[in-house]
Amino acid sequence: MSVHKKVYKKITTHSLLEMKQNKEKISMLTAYDYTLAKIVDSGGVDVILVGDSASNVMAGHETTLPITLDQMIYHTASVVRAVDRALIVADMPFGTYQGNSKEALNSAIKIMKESGAHSVKLEGGKEIIESIERILTAGIPVMGHLGLTPQSIYKFGTYTVRAKEEEEAKKLIEDALLLEETGCFALVLEKIPSELASKVAKKLTIPVIGIGAGSEVDGQVLVLHDMIGMTHEFNPRFLRRYLNLYQDIQSAVGQYVSDVKSKDFPNEKEQY
Repeated sequence: MSVHKKVYKKITTHSLLEMKQNKEKISMLTAYDYTLAKIVDSGGVDVILVGDSASNVMAGHETTLPITLDQMIYHTASVVRAVDRALIVADMPFGTYQGNSKEALNSAIKIMKESGAHSVKLEGGKEIIESIERILTAGIPVMGHLGLTPQSIYKFGTYTVRAKEEEEAKKLIEDALLLEETGCFALVLEKIPSELASKVAKKLTIPVIGIGAGSEVDGQVLVLHDMIGMTHEFNPRFLRRYLNLYQDIQSAVGQYVSDVKSKDFPNEKEQY
């Protein structure tokens, strides 16, 4: 017996909640520019994350920490102009919400007003609840993020799997429940044991989207440039490459250089 699948012309935070209730998996990818965002949206992805991973992917930084609020607004606005269907989530960069809820509210309002994003994402649990509460008072939807939180890399000292020990796992569950209770519309769990992620997804009524968190969560997210193989040095276990664009583009560039050097390009048909 086939189950009727609802067709969403426009994804909203309510759509994601319905997907979880209907046991329909949620697809999420990053995008940082107009051209790729247009392709990702037309491919049917439900959520586009304008991640602070732009700091690594687009700017070549070692961590996500250096990217600024204005740079995130630039990337998000570029994506917004391309997208018709997907829900757009903008990462709030490091230093714009930790420890100062008033600054968090001002930062979130600035992102929403200047970029046109549909929502924002913050990393952390109990320690940033005051900031989340304040942002929510302005009517701005908030997505949470627990587990491996890259903005805290210098605290962790490593990108290894988080919450393997009982104490950290217990705190993660408590934080997840707190984020839901506070009003987050969804939660990202990054690089944690699949059994723990499954437990969290079952406890929460809001959607739980995983990256390196197993298959029993409500959806999956990957960095687009990793997924299509534009990057080639990053090879975590959770990454599935659907293309090898690094090699393909490198080969195409090499062929172009060869054609120019040999005077094969442009040929007679490629001239005016």
